[in-house]
Formats: sequence, C-alpha cells, structure tokens
Amino acid sequence: MGEQAASGAAAAISPVQQMLASGTGALLTSIFVTPLDVVKIRLQAQQTPFHQGKCFLYCNGLMDHIYVCQNRSSCTSWYKTPTHFTGTLDAFVKITRHEGLRSLWSGLPPTLVMAVPATVIYFTCYDQLRDFIRYGLGFQGNHIPLVAGGLARLGAVTVISPLELVRTKMQSSKLSYSELAVCIRSAVAQDGLLSLWRGWGPTVLRDVPFSALYWYNYELVKAQLCEQSRMPDANFSISFTAGAVSGAIAAVLTLPFDVVKTRRQIQLGEMDTLAVPLKRTTSTWHIMKEIWTELGYRGLFAGFMPRVIKVAPACAVMISSYEFGKTFFQKMNIDRERLAS
Repeated sequence: MGEQAASGAAAAISPVQQMLASGTGALLTSIFVTPLDVVKIRLQAQQTPFHQGKCFLYCNGLMDHIYVCQNRSSCTSWYKTPTHFTGTLDAFVKITRHEGLRSLWSGLPPTLVMAVPATVIYFTCYDQLRDFIRYGLGFQGNHIPLVAGGLARLGAVTVISPLELVRTKMQSSKLSYSELAVCIRSAVAQDGLLSLWRGWGPTVLRDVPFSALYWYNYELVKAQLCEQSRMPDANFSISFTAGAVSGAIAAVLTLPFDVVKTRRQIQLGEMDTLAVPLKRTTSTWHIMKEIWTELGYRGLFAGFMPRVIKVAPACAVMISSYEFGKTFFQKMNIDRERLAS
C-alpha cells in the first residue's frame, strides 16, 4: 500500500514540474506584493529621509533584502523623489501618474535573482520531504508538514544566505566581480568560512518556525475546507483562503523573531557600508534583551498589522498559484499517460 502511494505521488508530478510551478508562483507573488512595499518605503523616506549609508529592508513578497542609501543628496532614483504623498492610496495614484506604472515595481529585478531560486528550492524540498516522510519512511500524522516545512526552509536559508550577503556588499560598495572575489577571500581569511553566513542565525530563528507553523496550519485548514465543501481536492479559492489564514497565524506567532531579524539585518548592512568591524556580542538573544529593556514586550510585537497585511496576501497568492500549477501539470501527465496507453 505504501509503495503504491509512493509511486502514485511520484508519477503525478515530477520535481522539475514542481520547480516550474513554484517559480511561476514566486514571480506572480512578487508582482502582486512589491508595489505595496515600494509605496511603504516611499512614505517612510518622506517622513524620515534616508541619509548616506542608511540601510532599509525591501520585501518583494518572497524575501527581505537589504538596500543601502548610496549618497547624501538623492539616494537612488526610486526611493527618494520630491513627490509629496498624503497617504497610501495617494502614493499609488501619484507614483503611477507622474512616474509611470513601472515605478511600482522599482528595485524588483535584482532581488528576484535570489528570491525565485530560494522559493523554488523551498517549495520543491517541502513536497519532496513530505512525500518521503509519508511514503518512504511510512510515518503518518499532522506533524509531518511541520517537520518537512521546517527542514525545507532551513535548507533554502542556508543556500541563499551567503548570496544575499554578496549582493549587499556589491550594492553598498559598488564592487566589480573581481573586487568582490578579493573582498570575500579577505573576509574568509580573516573571520573564517562561517563569516559568509553572518546573519544566518536570526533568519533561521524566524523563518524555520514560520515555515513549520505555516505548513502545519495550511494542510490542516485546507483539509477542513475541503471537508466542508465536500471536495476531494482543494481548488484555487480553498488554497488561497488556507494560505492567507495559515500565513497570518504564522506571522503573528513569529513576530518577535521578525523584529530581531530586521534589526540584525540593518545592523549588519550598515556595518558593511560604513566599514565598521562586527561586534561579536550582538547576538540574536542580546538584541532581544535590548528590545525588551528599551520598549518592553510591546517592542517585540512592533509592526503587528503591517506584517500580517504583507504576509497573508503573499502566502495566499504564492500557495494558490503553486497548487494551481501542480494541478495543471498533474492533468497534463494524466492526459499524456492516457494517450500513450
């Protein structure tokens, strides 16, 4: 029985098809979510202008990326312009009217170089691990998505973390590829190979619990919605709803780690930009204690609504697009098998 299920799961959709489905979902998610973050950054820059060397986080719906203000007068063309906005809707209208619709996706292409592969690795690994645990090892239970989700995210973060560090160095110091290679060799010689994974700890502490909780709740909510709708498989609306609900729950429960990760990322980015030596005492738990001392427990839950508003739609679009892509390939494979027979 287990062997039949395993062969059925493998025949239904190949890893390459899973990668294509997740890659398409990643692109759609970034196209949908990026304008929200561009507007947020523009409003922030209007209230508190970014000075030279200042770092801020840019989110394309898939990953957080560090951006560095390059010069005192103008930063870059897209996150500091003279247009005055009175609110979010006004910013959308004025950016579209005065700068063109494409400006809502400013800064997106460079971030996709890492965000799309990271998402492809993450989603493909999750499905492969989940099926291996269920059909290969013969385990059953609701905990399987939790374990598979956590391990898949751990792998994706570990692969992408050095690449994001390299991208930040290139953007902050305007290094050529040859200069970058010298810079990396120097950093490894001075601080060891693990220096390439600087900032890995706070990222793992946020993303691994988030992914474990997300997949656990997603599979649970999806199964309940299918049962209520009396449907054998989830359709687009069920996947969308389950993705939004599970994304919101995971976002709230991991918010303190997100606050710490954001502060840590900005610290590391500004240290790189200003060529300040890294303080080894600034660990994740040290930052958490600092926030608790300065602001109390409220500080660890700062940005509650913005995070939920950003994460829930991104999760909904990503998972529903991914599931739709998998369904498309499953039907295509079935039709191909029928024609062959």
